[in-house]
Amino acid sequence: MPDLNSLPPLASGLDPIASALPQALPQSIPNSLDSFESDLDELEAAEDFLDYFGIAFEPAILHVNRLHILQRFHDYLAEIDEPPDSAAARYRLYADLLQGAYQDFVGSDARTEKVFRVFKLREPRQVSVGLDQLIASGHKPASLSGQPL
Repeated sequence: MPDLNSLPPLASGLDPIASALPQALPQSIPNSLDSFESDLDELEAAEDFLDYFGIAFEPAILHVNRLHILQRFHDYLAEIDEPPDSAAARYRLYADLLQGAYQDFVGSDARTEKVFRVFKLREPRQVSVGLDQLIASGHKPASLSGQPL
């Protein structure tokens, strides 16, 4: 992505942010925040989001990590205090955040990234109980005490 400040001057009426986006999806750039929100409401699958924002992806990576990528994207969005006022700037910001969320899983995995709570839980502890402790406790397994299992 080129630095927007280093772009050459554009013909009047062109949006410098929109013109810096990939040329593959110029029709996806919303012209208002209402149309942007409406577009987002229609996106359902991870592929829909990546396609809408013009992000190339490996199907194998997406297949394994789709929920993790979307959750990470959501987490990144939650960190924004004030989103940009312009639809094109917000589109670019969201595209960058989604690209970052996807890239987090290109060279990593769900367990390492710990997006969901289940991965943030402490590792299980391994507990050792010696045979002498079991014998000393007087507890007999059901199979040895004559009780039905």
